[in-house]
Amino acid sequence: MKKSKSAAPAPNPWFRLRRSRIQGTGAFARVDIPKGTRIIEYVGEHITNAEADRRYPDDDRNQRHHTFLFTLNQRTIIDAAHHGNAARFINHSCDPNCDAVIERGHIWIFAIRDIPEGTELAYDYQFAHEPEYTEQDLAFYACRCGSANCRGTIVKIDRRRKLGRQWAATHGAARHHAASRHASRRRG
Repeated sequence: MKKSKSAAPAPNPWFRLRRSRIQGTGAFARVDIPKGTRIIEYVGEHITNAEADRRYPDDDRNQRHHTFLFTLNQRTIIDAAHHGNAARFINHSCDPNCDAVIERGHIWIFAIRDIPEGTELAYDYQFAHEPEYTEQDLAFYACRCGSANCRGTIVKIDRRRKLGRQWAATHGAARHHAASRHASRRRG
């Protein structure tokens, strides 16, 4: 009796994966992508906030922050490490060329400007800023996107907060990227 092989997923028509200067593996435009193009859906296992906290505790600062979580709504988080697709490899940038948009229970990645062939796709993860975050927390969620306006962290900084301004000014793009796919995750 022969074992049947499942077919490999078809390559994304808009991008291919390869080594990124931002972080690990990145998604690079295969062709010119026009502004407004819906590039890919961010998919994975639908889990609760409690399950996300169990799988990826934020308490262990010795571990590198590397998850593939994306908040869909108040009750549901998508974990792309389980049943996810290539969307999980789109890196963060403080000067993004894509945006993540939630439409009717789906997360879509759209081009927010024309993206030339060969350019790395990136969107702003806008990691939720917790009131108790310290400079060490911002460093843990560091950004290395290299853009001229890099805020130094994937955390969405409230510009009115002194800590955020000081930290971004002194740490900038020179810090290591935290590799979070924990995009837009907000707690209760």
